[in-house]
Amino acid sequence: MSLLHISVLLPLIFALIIPIVYRFYKRIHLGWFVLPIPVVLFIYFLSYISTTMSGNNIMQKANWMPHFGMNFNLYVDGLGLLFSLLITSIGSLIILYSISYLSRQEQLGNFYCYLLLFMGAMLGVVLSDNLIILYLFWELTSFSSFLLISFWRDKQASIYGAQKSMLVTVFGGLSLLGGIILLSIAGGTTSIQELIHNVSEIQTSPFFILSMILVLIGAITKSAQFPFYIWLPDAMEAPTPVSAYLHSATMVKAGLYLVARVTPIFAVSQGWIWSVTLIGLITLLWASFNATKQQDLKGILAFSTVSQLGMIMSMLGIGAVSYHFEGSESQLYVAAFTAAVFHLINHATFKGALFMVTGAIDHSTGTRDVNKLGGLLTIMPISFTITIITSLSMAGIPPFNGFLSKESFLESMIEITNANLFSLNTLGILIPIIAIIGSIFTFVYSVRFIGQIFLGSHKADELPKKAHEVSILMLISPAILAILVIVFGFFPSILTGTIIDPAVNAISQTTGKPAEFHMFHGFTLAFFSTIVIYVVGILLILTFGYWIRLLHLQPTKLTLNYWYDKFGEVTPDYSGKFTDAYVTGFTRNNLIIIFVSLIVITLVTLLVTPFNIDFKDVSAVRPFELIIVVLIITAASMIIFAKSRLFSIIMASAVGYSVAIFFIFFGAPDLALTQFVVESISTALFLLCFYHLPNLNRHKETRSFKLVNIVIAVCAGIVVTVLGLIAYGNRHFGSIAEFYKSNVYDLAHGTNMVNVILVDFRGTDTLFESAVLGIAGLGVYTMIKLRTNNNKNDEGGKNVEQTEK
Repeated sequence: MSLLHISVLLPLIFALIIPIVYRFYKRIHLGWFVLPIPVVLFIYFLSYISTTMSGNNIMQKANWMPHFGMNFNLYVDGLGLLFSLLITSIGSLIILYSISYLSRQEQLGNFYCYLLLFMGAMLGVVLSDNLIILYLFWELTSFSSFLLISFWRDKQASIYGAQKSMLVTVFGGLSLLGGIILLSIAGGTTSIQELIHNVSEIQTSPFFILSMILVLIGAITKSAQFPFYIWLPDAMEAPTPVSAYLHSATMVKAGLYLVARVTPIFAVSQGWIWSVTLIGLITLLWASFNATKQQDLKGILAFSTVSQLGMIMSMLGIGAVSYHFEGSESQLYVAAFTAAVFHLINHATFKGALFMVTGAIDHSTGTRDVNKLGGLLTIMPISFTITIITSLSMAGIPPFNGFLSKESFLESMIEITNANLFSLNTLGILIPIIAIIGSIFTFVYSVRFIGQIFLGSHKADELPKKAHEVSILMLISPAILAILVIVFGFFPSILTGTIIDPAVNAISQTTGKPAEFHMFHGFTLAFFSTIVIYVVGILLILTFGYWIRLLHLQPTKLTLNYWYDKFGEVTPDYSGKFTDAYVTGFTRNNLIIIFVSLIVITLVTLLVTPFNIDFKDVSAVRPFELIIVVLIITAASMIIFAKSRLFSIIMASAVGYSVAIFFIFFGAPDLALTQFVVESISTALFLLCFYHLPNLNRHKETRSFKLVNIVIAVCAGIVVTVLGLIAYGNRHFGSIAEFYKSNVYDLAHGTNMVNVILVDFRGTDTLFESAVLGIAGLGVYTMIKLRTNNNKNDEGGKNVEQTEK
């Protein structure tokens, strides 16, 4: 296993260690122990920049399950390195910020465990070359984000937001899994790089379109694109460090990463180009509308995040057009990839800082309600400085980095109308129009974000806490990001040759000319579009109170959240009724359902598929075997007529001991010994349990009741017998016993065949059986603890009542 593999697994390993450290050492904030992990990883990934700059990519392989195509192969190119640096750098700043944001009274062991789990999962997603491994890490991001969003589990809104995000993203994950399976069938491999090399085979496969749709659904659900964006605003109930890390810089960009990574496979399809572009633009427009009418600071940032993600998504769609051209004409559209990568970095800087400043304001004033805020300019001057830099960058105002990528975005949207391809030169006129309208509202909510917090009159009486500037430690992380906003604005060349160009080359599969960004490109259509955005945006801000009422007129039934909640109300109702119909708490009913299903399915299978029953190789039945069979039948029959529990238990154990005698006669003394031990322990446990159970009255055993039992029991016995005879008479392969006999000593170095089979040859099966027993044991332990706590609470209530009396 290479150092690269260790770098991915390191956060996952420490996710298990950190809670133990927290349990035994609480003198220092746990964040200080966690902070070195992402810092070290960031420095490590920086060492790959020179490699990717020179056009070299690194593949580190580790065989895991090669027969299933599941190898832990990691691939570092410009695109994977870009995301790895974002994950570790922003992660370092978030952990530093959380040290001052989260008090030591919080469950810090759980928080940092979940955060490291998420960090490792994201690194696995962006560095995995194997699609199946990528999917495992993909689902781990959903699971860990669920834990982080619901961290404050005493708040109903947190639980609601976590469940919503889990349902939507897991739905997308299942869709992605289907796309991965179809892609691997079409391309004959699960390696992403090999799929890209075999792209001609995939594009001629009948699974091409369906796999493209399924993969796209997985990507847009994770990146909160329309119409699946509804989970992101509710996820804002998470602690601010979680919102800043997951929902601005990392998790929501996993879908963008996936789109960029599979673009070389699907870019040939006009369906891919139009779908990715329009989904991104619709998301940009819709979310920017909704961001302007939010009253919660985090709500504004949530919808602005969705809007910015849509903007990046649309650029990835436009960039895919480059695959249909060559030379300089292709480079015109590769520029959209360049703008997308640059804005992805810029968004992480200004949005991460804005989330952290919002957390600082909430920490200082006790509220995020814009109706209660205002006039904080002189009270929180450092926070104001950071906010105005990052908000103006989000608005696309020079000289900040957001202006450069926004200009490139507009240029790409306008340039696409010249492409004589897929009706882009006709219907494509809608693309820049939607982009400009969305950018206007982006300007509106970005500028208003500053004014709603810091300008106007200070409403001290409406604030839950006296406003004050937060500690320097809480301001360090957003201040660093604000400085980067300025630096990347004035010196974008820091990023172009080192990070942006290698990432763009990985997406476009070409080595084009180096990216260039300038504050002024001349009097172009993009320049005049920017002027329109500023002028109209200022007019909308000045007339905000008039037109915002129109947005609030939207009927509730026309919102996606309404239908999500409606579906959530109806589905449990119907599913509950359906479940109550067969889960009655009566064991006999459960057994009837199980055995009747077995009988019906077996009967239908026998009618559809004929089987032969061959008795020619059946060994002779010896007299003592008949005696044991008679004993088993007699003991089983006595259970039916037993009047006491003790006698029933004894007869049941007699059946088990009789079967153990069969093993002795069949030459398997070790199995017989195991059976004897199991029966002895089971009998003792049964006696112990039944001693403590209440002596409930038996149900009324009518004739029909007994007749149903007899019919089902006889039919089930016949079915099992027939299945055994069919299995014996229809052997299409040689017995695996010969393999075990030949290899039990050479391969496993054991002499007891049964033990070797259980531990070595069928070790995974045994592992999962042990896991099931462990889970069952935890369930029993939990029930006992709950019962104990309830008893204590009841006793406490009685004591209080007696005291009051």
